[in-house]
Amino acid sequence: MLSRKLSRRDAAAQTGFILGAALLGRAGASAATSSAPPFRYCLNMATLRGQKLGIVKEVEAAAQAGYDGIEPWVATLDEYVSGGGKLADLRKRINDSGLQVESAIAFAEWAVNDDARRAKGLEQARRDMDKVAQLGGRRIAAPPKGATDLPGLELEAAVDRYRALLQVGDQAGVVPQLELWGFSKSLSRLGECVCVAMETGHRHACVLADVYHLYKGGSAIQGMHLLGPDAIQVVHINDYPSDPPREKIDDSYRVYPGEGVAPLGEILRILRATGGQKVLSLELFNRRYWAQDALAVSKTGLARMKAMVQSAGL
Repeated sequence: MLSRKLSRRDAAAQTGFILGAALLGRAGASAATSSAPPFRYCLNMATLRGQKLGIVKEVEAAAQAGYDGIEPWVATLDEYVSGGGKLADLRKRINDSGLQVESAIAFAEWAVNDDARRAKGLEQARRDMDKVAQLGGRRIAAPPKGATDLPGLELEAAVDRYRALLQVGDQAGVVPQLELWGFSKSLSRLGECVCVAMETGHRHACVLADVYHLYKGGSAIQGMHLLGPDAIQVVHINDYPSDPPREKIDDSYRVYPGEGVAPLGEILRILRATGGQKVLSLELFNRRYWAQDALAVSKTGLARMKAMVQSAGL
């Protein structure tokens, strides 16, 4: 997590965060009256990662299941290109399927302390964003890869490094979403990530939330009430059981929405209240699902997400 030894500048930054977040909450309240559907449904390809389909069949599964969009992994795009595929052809296939690339999963080391590694990480991010842009994508995940075992990432350092990543995104036309990882020692809580995003002063700064990681990192979901419509645009949707306990649970325990104990209804209602259209992206790493038919898993996941939205009164 971020260092708790705050300078005068840090204290002022947090004060600005609190005041600014309150204003964002007011903006979100008015935005919630929009006539646009509150949610779009997306398939994160981690859900089908064990089937090893390749991006073309992943797109087919998402389209046949009825999703609005997809969230591919950049590594899978690289495999497609290495096998002779062209991103222009893939973009046409995605568009013809009625899908949108809502985001993408990548792991550039933009947050690490080592200057040389961080420079390489920004170059990797630039290449990754270019691939996403070629597919018509608008966003990419930006987790603290490589910095998860740091004893603490200083506030000013995190702000500066995320701002540099956002500037790379400006050039590519793709928004890097600051992703919280609940198991990490840096950027593991929602409040930390929102504070860092806000203090960049960048108009495209935003946070990528995840139901499992909010739980794993111990974030208070009620804090999302303070956020405006653009603070969180994509949410990784999943559920988790009550056992093992939070300290021992890992990604492999993720289950379909509604099969665990996550307060999904409350989370969805808060997201709706903040305003704006949110992308609900199904992200599961469950090995049982990986051993099943990909289309069946995709259809089940979408049905469970829609059922949770309906049961939440939305």
